[in-house]
Amino acid sequence: QVVLVESGGGLVQPGGSLRLSCAASGSIFSINAMGWYRQAPGKQRELIATIRSGSITKGRFTISISRDNAKITMSLQMNNLNAEDTAVYYCNAARYDGPDSWGQGTQVTVSS
Repeated sequence: QVVLVESGGGLVQPGGSLRLSCAASGSIFSINAMGWYRQAPGKQRELIATIRSGSITKGRFTISISRDNAKITMSLQMNNLNAEDTAVYYCNAARYDGPDSWGQGTQVTVSS
């Protein structure tokens, strides 16, 4: 079993930045890749990016990942946020040996 716990969501003003974190524990050696998704009100869940190691930048978003023997930590740095970024953000782990694992989600609200 893989347990994912997100943190770092909240209210941010337009143009601001926010950093989300996801901690993966449990059967972390079964994880092939991790990723961030988001779901805005009334919309389908969408992929932001997936990652296996290091860091990647997708426009205003940078995802980084680190691993030790006990856990994997993934972050999502979001810059220059706008109202369209308001959503619930989910951490995902794609596994070699079973269905994906999902975190509980963390709300990000961009508003003045």
